[in-house]
Amino acid sequence: MRPTIKRLLIAVLASIAGVVAAGAETYPSRVIRIIVPNIAGAPGDVVARLVAQQLQSRIGQSVIVENRPGAGQTTGTKAAAAAPPDGYTLLMGGDVLGYFPVTYPKFEFDPLKSFVPVATVVNWSHVLVVSPGIPVRTVAELVAYAKAYPGKLVFGLRYGTTPHILAQAFRQATATDITFVPYSGGEQARTDLLAGRVDLNFGPVSNLISLIEDRRARALAYTGAKRAPLLPDVPTMAESGLPQVGFTPDVWLGLLAPAGTPPAVVERLNAAVNDSLKSPELLASYAKLGFEPKITMPQEFEAFLEREIRKWPPLLRAAGVKPD
Repeated sequence: MRPTIKRLLIAVLASIAGVVAAGAETYPSRVIRIIVPNIAGAPGDVVARLVAQQLQSRIGQSVIVENRPGAGQTTGTKAAAAAPPDGYTLLMGGDVLGYFPVTYPKFEFDPLKSFVPVATVVNWSHVLVVSPGIPVRTVAELVAYAKAYPGKLVFGLRYGTTPHILAQAFRQATATDITFVPYSGGEQARTDLLAGRVDLNFGPVSNLISLIEDRRARALAYTGAKRAPLLPDVPTMAESGLPQVGFTPDVWLGLLAPAGTPPAVVERLNAAVNDSLKSPELLASYAKLGFEPKITMPQEFEAFLEREIRKWPPLLRAAGVKPD
């Protein structure tokens, strides 16, 4: 390479690096939006708003939440991936990113190539509840009852979700004939649980705690590695003899940025998010919901995401989940 051309190339590269560095130094200079691929009020939406409130006070700019539900979360996910890689559009993504190869195989989407992991924010497990009209108080009693009355009990759950996978894992682990009825949403299934049309349900503690406390649903077991703080008297699935029912954690959520987002911006966001997750106010809100903070560095999150992308497809196929 001629010396003149070489010097020119070096100058151009240095100029580009300077622009990137300057952009990172001034970041953020405007509103940041978090795309949530769920409806308002869903757990992912609740988490996003809690984190946004804490994040904006630490990063010096407004942080807004934009709900983009649809097509099994692919609508919002695609919108976030297509955004400019400047740190001003983030995705509140989670374990569902590992579902797409099974639920939407035509989506042809690789989250590891489309996104840069920024920071994890939360994880949670699920509680198995039974209608009070079913005469069982433990998992062992439930299994005995289900085997005594094959086909009588009904699981009501949203299709292609973690609760659905948990229900299938439960049926397979216990060799029980329990009917599965798919619902378009967890709230409809819980309504039918109260009406006696559904006998069993898996759900986040936050969605079921009021029903449990009011004795409109009976908690039998928790899928987490240890007992839920809000349900200290409810044994874990492992304590109930079924360690294979639960995925430690069942669900997680984190913030991701479009591929190509500058590393300095990712580091800035990660530090602010991790500091937010130590906030007493946020921790108190998480505790009321039965959620646990999950703090990682970008490199840790990337390795975790790689494991999750490999983990979920076999679990979904084993549960009989088919493409939507």
